[in-house]
Amino acid sequence: MAPNDSVAVTIERPYNSVKAKSSVSFLEKQKAASPKQFTWVLLLKVNRIFACLSWLPMAFRKRIALSDMSDEEPRNRGKLYRFIKAFLVLSIVALGVEVIAHYKNWNLNLVHQPWEVQSLVHWSYVAWLSFRVDYIAPVALFLSKFCIVLFLIQSLDRLVLCLGCFWIKFKKVKPTIEPDAYDVEDPSSFPMVLLQIPMCNEREVYEQSIAAACQMDWPRDKLLIQVLDDSDDIVLQNLIQDEISAWSQNGINIIYRHRLIRTGYKAGNLKSAMGCEYVKDYEFVAIFDADFTPNPDFLKLTVPHFKVNPELGLVQARWTFVNKDENLLTRLQNINLCFHFEVEQQVNGVFLNFFGFNGTAGVWRIKALEESGGWLERTTVEDMDIAVRAHLNGWKFIFLNDVKALCELPESYETYKKQQHRWHSGPMQLFRLCLPAILTSKISIWKKANLIFLFFLLRKLILPFYSFTLFCIILPLTMFIPEAELPLWVICYVPIFMSFLNILPSPKSFPFLVPYLLFENTMSVTKFNAMVSGLFQLGSSYEWVVTKKTGRSSESDLLALAERESSIEEKISRRNSESGLELLSKLKEQEVAPPKKKKNGIYRKELALAFLLLTASARSFLSAHGVHFYFLLFQGLSFLVVGLDLIGEQIS
Repeated sequence: MAPNDSVAVTIERPYNSVKAKSSVSFLEKQKAASPKQFTWVLLLKVNRIFACLSWLPMAFRKRIALSDMSDEEPRNRGKLYRFIKAFLVLSIVALGVEVIAHYKNWNLNLVHQPWEVQSLVHWSYVAWLSFRVDYIAPVALFLSKFCIVLFLIQSLDRLVLCLGCFWIKFKKVKPTIEPDAYDVEDPSSFPMVLLQIPMCNEREVYEQSIAAACQMDWPRDKLLIQVLDDSDDIVLQNLIQDEISAWSQNGINIIYRHRLIRTGYKAGNLKSAMGCEYVKDYEFVAIFDADFTPNPDFLKLTVPHFKVNPELGLVQARWTFVNKDENLLTRLQNINLCFHFEVEQQVNGVFLNFFGFNGTAGVWRIKALEESGGWLERTTVEDMDIAVRAHLNGWKFIFLNDVKALCELPESYETYKKQQHRWHSGPMQLFRLCLPAILTSKISIWKKANLIFLFFLLRKLILPFYSFTLFCIILPLTMFIPEAELPLWVICYVPIFMSFLNILPSPKSFPFLVPYLLFENTMSVTKFNAMVSGLFQLGSSYEWVVTKKTGRSSESDLLALAERESSIEEKISRRNSESGLELLSKLKEQEVAPPKKKKNGIYRKELALAFLLLTASARSFLSAHGVHFYFLLFQGLSFLVVGLDLIGEQIS
């Protein structure tokens, strides 16, 4: 019998073989066609790049032609602007020499004998390299290391604040009030509260701020509202008086005050109001700027904290913003201010019982104001001034992170820039004036050190100094002086990590991490200029420009306004019939010039820095620096966007 062997037989399918052959031929054709396709793709991309480059000069000229440069007066373009221009010219010249040296392969190490020098330009380049190594590089290296040390100290301070905030969240630490602080059924147990609304030409927001104050949930006989109007527009004054009259007829204790001699800006306005004879009958004063619309329960959430703490001088509430998502500028501001309130104010309030008063959305014990010297007109940061003096007198502060007051953010870069100039020049004015009082005060040495080194020097002076010097001057300088090149962690890792910490209080803003980092460096030129003007008492440090408001309202504000208008509709209509003719006659008496059409601005310091950083990025590209190149490129583009006023409100 034949053996029972099993044989495996493999049969190839003709279809698969045909398919394999066709696929191979297809791949060969694809390989043959791919170089041509790749060439066409490259040509298309190059064509698009040149089209964009040809469009940029036209767009730039059009932007300048349609922009307003009136806000950039010669006095605002002083020594700093001239320094940036000189630095820009030198960097362009140096870039030209470096380009020639790059393409001619000049190298100092290859030159051993004088006759090896090829030309006069080559000789100049060799002499420059020798001079740079011997004299300029050591100075640049020292400056960069000095700024890096300041950068690390400030980063450590920011990290400690964040750790303190995490501890507060973990332990759930927050100020509390006794449930029976005041008897709701007995209005006589409530203290007397004065509510002040300082304003100046606030046509867009005066109605909503007055309405919010008049709807405050507090016994009417225990609350007096002062509308402190510094407006110079007679028509607006009459409109505000009519609004107050309508609320007064509805049973609200509200009065109108207008100064004939308007000196001292907001501090002078508040000082004049506190000088009224009837103020002695009140125990507390709540202050709201004209764009703030607090909730009706604001006083019931803040004033009871004073009852159990006789050393408490100030209760500060948090700000929230009705227009935080309006544009990129307001989104970036929201990141900064969320960190300021959630981290800085809260941590300082819990651990130190001291922080800078924000000027609004706060309640003061009037005794604390009086014992600290009252409102003074010596700086443009009267809120920080009174807070420092009250702290030196032993008064404690509380910050309430869960009590919020709605307000507006500046929507245009021009308005935001002026606000930041005032906020960063005023503290340096105050530091010069308060330093003797701090040194001679009776507070502890630790509190003196905190005021001088942390509150003023580190957060108000060192921060704008190193951010401008390190990232806008030294970094582009080191592209032409590679011996002093900044390490990668200084320009990339640490700034990104610190920006990440800043965004934590507003987690919805994480997509804006990189724009936030670039914008903060862009704003450093404004903050540095303001810091220097305040420190050396220059003229611009005393400028006070009222922040422009748009009068935006939230949905709850609109509903409250509708209810209020329906309740007093008859009185308003009667008031309008009586005062309308009077207002019309006053309008005719005034020869009002047509309003000047507003345009977006052009900011020369920012544009000069944009071209400086872009020039440095080109030099970095020659050296194939990688991260340095990309940082300088995007930072230069950020300065360009801000210099052309493309970041905030766009006016057609």
